Amino acid sequence: MLKKMTSYILLVLLGAAGYFLLNYHIIFSGTTVKLLNKSKLTSEYTFINTSNKSVESLMRIDTLREAGIGNILVEMGRLSEEERESLEEKFNSDPVYY
Repeated sequence: MLKKMTSYILLVLLGAAGYFLLNYHIIFSGTTVKLLNKSKLTSEYTFINTSNKSVESLMRIDTLREAGIGNILVEMGRLSEEERESLEEKFNSDPVYY
């Protein structure tokens, strides 16, 4: 009975971990880790390392931009509020797929 209960607990923990990974972007920047809610459950861009990417290349990704990566970059000090607004306007209005 104990073995069966531990297997059920393990399955519940694995399911919760899977749901967490489908629901959040995990953003690494040097020594800091930030969580960002995804706009929908997906496995796209779950782990993102911002330290070796330019701000423009991060803002170019629709999934991250819709989730609010611009606000995280402003918090980190890598982007000003005006730059965030101009990049969001640029990539939201341009129909070209990046």
